[in-house]
Amino acid sequence: MPYFITGIGTDVGKTIVSAIVTEALEADYWKPIQAGDLDNSDTDKVRRLISNKKTIFHPNSYSLNTPMSPHAAADIDGVSINANEILRPETSNDLVIEGAGGLLVPINDSETIIDLIDNDDKVIVISRHYLGSINHTLLTLEALKSRGLNCFGIIFNGEKNRSSEEIILKMSGVPCLGRIELEPYFDKNVVKEYAEGFRAKLIEN
Repeated sequence: MPYFITGIGTDVGKTIVSAIVTEALEADYWKPIQAGDLDNSDTDKVRRLISNKKTIFHPNSYSLNTPMSPHAAADIDGVSINANEILRPETSNDLVIEGAGGLLVPINDSETIIDLIDNDDKVIVISRHYLGSINHTLLTLEALKSRGLNCFGIIFNGEKNRSSEEIILKMSGVPCLGRIELEPYFDKNVVKEYAEGFRAKLIEN
């Protein structure tokens, strides 16, 4: 089963959540497009955070040098990105796919990250509270709905805001899979503890 991890923007916790979901399911992990930080990529970060020995880390389809929107980073590198040429790795295991930025981050002049999501993917949206995050979260969920894509659930990351969380869940009708607290650090033990807490909800349906 493929799980697609996306966020309401950048720096909302997609990589941490990807590590937790990967550990919980002992799934494979794949980041189709890595833009920048090639010496310490998201794949490297997830690899350092999981404990199980079953996970296989599949190589990026595109490894771009500049930490920018994929379309711009690709232009600097002199390459072109085409969603149809991003082929998912073959595996009999569950597969965690981590997007880049939010759903409408461009990968070329006509396609965005949302074009990498398949109809049968379990899409997990990561929301983090800040001024405007209700709007960004609901817009993300609306974009998925407009494409007929399945939002499996929301994970709230960081400091709790009950009012914001309640209105997002009420207006969207999307279930909450859980929350990640404002931790002082994340290591294998912390990720494993969260993975054990999330596992039951992740394998539902």
